[in-house]
Amino acid sequence: MICCLNPHCHKPQNADDATVCLSCGWSLKPLRGRYRATQPLGQGGFGRTYLALDEDRLGTYCVIKQFSPQVQGTKSLEKAVALFVQEAVRLYELGEHPQIPTLLAYFEQDQYLYLVQQYIEGLSLLQVMKQEGPFDERKIRDVLADVLPVLRFVHNKQVIHRDITPSNILRRPDDRLVLIDFGVAKQVNAEAAAEPGTRIGTEGYAPMEQFRGGRAYPASDIYSLGATCLHLMTQAKPDNLYDPLNGRWIWREYLSNMGRAVSDQLAYILDNMLKDLVAERYQSADEVMRDLNADSFMPSPRTPKVPEAPPVSRPPIPAPAVAKAPPSVSRPPSPAAASRPIVPPPPAPPPPPSRPPISGPSRATSRLSVGTQSRHWRCAKTLTGHTSWVTAVEISPGGQVLVSSSLDDTAKVWNLVTGELLYSLVGHSKAVNAIAISPNGKALTTGSDDYTLKTWNLQNGVLMRTMTGHSRNVNAVVISPDGQILASGGQDRTIRLWQMGTGNSLRTLLGVGSMVKSLAISPDGRLLVSGGFDNKIKLWSLQTGEQVGLLSGHVSTVNALAFSPDGQTLASGGKDKAIKLWNLRTKEAFRTLSDHTRDVNSVAFMPDGKTLVSGSSDTTIKIWDLSTGNVIDTISGHGDSVNSVDLGADGRLIVSGSSDSTVKIWEML
Repeated sequence: MICCLNPHCHKPQNADDATVCLSCGWSLKPLRGRYRATQPLGQGGFGRTYLALDEDRLGTYCVIKQFSPQVQGTKSLEKAVALFVQEAVRLYELGEHPQIPTLLAYFEQDQYLYLVQQYIEGLSLLQVMKQEGPFDERKIRDVLADVLPVLRFVHNKQVIHRDITPSNILRRPDDRLVLIDFGVAKQVNAEAAAEPGTRIGTEGYAPMEQFRGGRAYPASDIYSLGATCLHLMTQAKPDNLYDPLNGRWIWREYLSNMGRAVSDQLAYILDNMLKDLVAERYQSADEVMRDLNADSFMPSPRTPKVPEAPPVSRPPIPAPAVAKAPPSVSRPPSPAAASRPIVPPPPAPPPPPSRPPISGPSRATSRLSVGTQSRHWRCAKTLTGHTSWVTAVEISPGGQVLVSSSLDDTAKVWNLVTGELLYSLVGHSKAVNAIAISPNGKALTTGSDDYTLKTWNLQNGVLMRTMTGHSRNVNAVVISPDGQILASGGQDRTIRLWQMGTGNSLRTLLGVGSMVKSLAISPDGRLLVSGGFDNKIKLWSLQTGEQVGLLSGHVSTVNALAFSPDGQTLASGGKDKAIKLWNLRTKEAFRTLSDHTRDVNSVAFMPDGKTLVSGSSDTTIKIWDLSTGNVIDTISGHGDSVNSVDLGADGRLIVSGSSDSTVKIWEML
């Protein structure tokens, strides 16, 4: 179906071959010749939202927002236009984050303003709650663990969301949460827009400082996230969980009446996210994450403090040429400046996050034990060239070069000994998720969200070839020990095999069944293993492409896979916070390692095969004794999730890449 974009059309749906709307006669030509609306998604104060197809990207879904505000008066319209432009600017600034929709286009056509953004497949948390019932403590902790790093990123960009609700957090099919609606234009009305100090946010979720004076701080978003958690736990709106007569939250009593409860630790965290006074709340997402990830709960008396730095406020919006209201609000003529796409200057990279204190009470938080710096490993170097999350790290076979990839669309090649950046590999148009170095150390292959793989000459950084075939993000790449075969897996639910020397496609494996997150090849080059969003590990013959086994045991996405040096044991790490060790002869798990408090993102065997290293979203690296399953050591130092780890040939060197945008090199003492 084709959807008519005339906001006054009463029957907008038309047949696929229609060129004009049968109801109103409006032209049905695609916007900009490529964006074809298929159905309306919703309507608010700023206009309408449509699901659409991007015909220039193989019919990929996207979302069109059309600006046609239902407000009266010059000042109201000026405010509405400013907020619509603001959302475009916000998405442009923040769209490099995988849990924030990407801005695809912003333009004017047929006397209307349009914003085109990435389509996020999934349900809002409000819809999830209605379908699955109230969230238990585990689900609430998962929500906090997934959303707080996004808030940290947003606040580091000097932006405050101001409207966090269960409706504005979407859950994708891979269970990751996405924060949407950075424009809050749906809150605009004639009265509010005409007055200074506009109240922004949703009643019940927005704290008092937003509703009284229109002010917002990072702590305001933390309050809204806390209120969202209360709604998800109780299925009652936050207004019903607050006793205004006594000025206190009664959500715990509400839960008790439902025959449910949460731990004292989580209750304490939520209560301190929801303090009425800004200075008594957590002041940053880092503070909440530190308490959430703490191993033990030791509350200490709180002394409210005024924030040490001026509160973060939304940066001024570039003055659009549409500052004056058009004469008609039913169909405003286009502003002169909006006749071409808005291309704001690239935002400055956020300052590197500071590492949370290891001990002692944090400002405006409880005192919680968060572990200590390792006594057996020291951070020798921190590499800071990336401007966004580091997704993967790998040491070359010769041990002289380190390669890292990032959501900043690049891979970087470093001198492992000196830490010097040798060169950046620029060519992908979207995030680089995975890297693999050939066994001879001469070539590097990268996999990206732009659906392609690229092979580079690792000695000089020259692009050798680009491989196409995947229809969605490439999440994993691996090269066989003989350097002949490259395997790639992605969100298109396929695994593809390529000839490493030529880039020719060899085979697409059948029966994968789910989005692929991780791949590994056995030391003898015979077995390929894949892990994905179906919580299973599949075993494939690399020679025939046939599935030869299935391992079941994880209860969530399998993020990481690694073979032991002798090829007899497979280690897997998952979103379920567990590491499992598998006997490949019996195809059974013989040990589960449990000490991480968030997703396990990476695993690697020490050369002796008796020790395992893991990296986790809980910001730590752990060293495990595989004979006992005990943690030998915990390395702390990253300020955000550890996404990838790799080891030097002698096992005395660990490299790690993190969502704090850094690569760290650790040396054994």
